[in-house]
Amino acid sequence: MKFPLFSLLLVLLAAFALATAPQKSVVISYPESTPDHVLQQAKDAIQAAGGIITHEYNLIKGFAARVPVKVLESIQTWGAEYNALIEEDQVVYTNEEVN
Repeated sequence: MKFPLFSLLLVLLAAFALATAPQKSVVISYPESTPDHVLQQAKDAIQAAGGIITHEYNLIKGFAARVPVKVLESIQTWGAEYNALIEEDQVVYTNEEVN
């Protein structure tokens, strides 16, 4: 019985370490031809690392999230074949003046 308890302790310690890791707000998008399982793999990795999916988009194939910085490299690698685009989530303004 010691092995399962020890394994659980290791998982909890790893989760705590990742949860305290620096996080970044990002928007991750993919071309429309990207299979859904690629997006799901990225979302699962973010949540497993203690990140949060903050919004899932309908008009584009993508989502916004608060992501531990360490996991971004893995997501970029998995999405490389599909040209995943990871951008910092930020406020965007439009020019209200008509020229």
